Amino acid sequence: MILNIAAYRFVAIDDAQAIVDRLRAEAERNDLRGTVLVAPEGINLFLAGVQAKVETFLAALRADARFAGIGIKRSWSEVVPFARLKVKAKREIIAFRRESNPAGERAPALAPATLARWIERGRDDDGRRVVLLDTRNRTEVVHGTFAGALTLPIDKFTDLPAAMESQRAALADATVVSFCTGGIRCEKAALWMQANGFARVWQLDGGILGYFEHVGGNGYDGGCFVFDERVALDPALQPLRDATLPA
Repeated sequence: MILNIAAYRFVAIDDAQAIVDRLRAEAERNDLRGTVLVAPEGINLFLAGVQAKVETFLAALRADARFAGIGIKRSWSEVVPFARLKVKAKREIIAFRRESNPAGERAPALAPATLARWIERGRDDDGRRVVLLDTRNRTEVVHGTFAGALTLPIDKFTDLPAAMESQRAALADATVVSFCTGGIRCEKAALWMQANGFARVWQLDGGILGYFEHVGGNGYDGGCFVFDERVALDPALQPLRDATLPA
C-alpha cells in the first residue's frame, strides 16, 4: 500500500529556495512523488510513496524546528496518485493576494469533534446558529460538502473576498466556521474575515480531511475533492469515483 500525506504549516521563512533544494533532494532520495510548495509564509505539501520512505522524509522535515509541529493527514491507496515530483518556491503557498498574516497569530481553530457536536445540536456552545462556510471553488464543491453549507460561486480562492461582501448581513448573527480541503484556505479566509469586520469566525482545524480522519462523515454529503489522480475521497478516506462528476 502507498501512504499519502497532506500537510501545511504557516511559519515565517526567509530561506525558501534553500528549503526547496533540501526537500527536493530528500523526496528524490526516498522515491516520493507529489507537490511541495515553500513560501515566505510557510509550507504546503501533498506527497505519496512507500510508508517507510515517507516517514524518513517526515523525520528530515521535522528536524527543522520551524516544521517540528507540522500536522500530517494520512490516507492510503493502491498506487501512487501523482505522476511526478514538483518542489517549488512560491510567493504564497496558496494564492490569495490579500493581507492575512498567516505566519503570525492563527485564527481560532475548531476541533473536528467540536464541529460535529455543533452540527448535531444546530448551534454553537453559546446557542448561536452556525454557518459552515465552504472556501473552495465550485468545481470542488460538486464532489461534496457539509450539509447546508454556504458555498460561493467562485472559480479561484482569490475571488473569495468579493463574494463574501454580499454575505455580511446574513452572517451578522451567526458563528461562522470556514473549511476547505486540508486547512490552508479556511485559515487564510478566517484571518481575512476577522480583519474585515466578520465578528465570530473559526477555522475547521485540519479541514475536511482532518474531519474525516477524526470524526468520519457526520453532517457531510458526498466526498472531498483532492488534488491527485484519486479525484475525491469518501469519509473513510478511500477514493470515491462517480462517472457523473468531472474527472
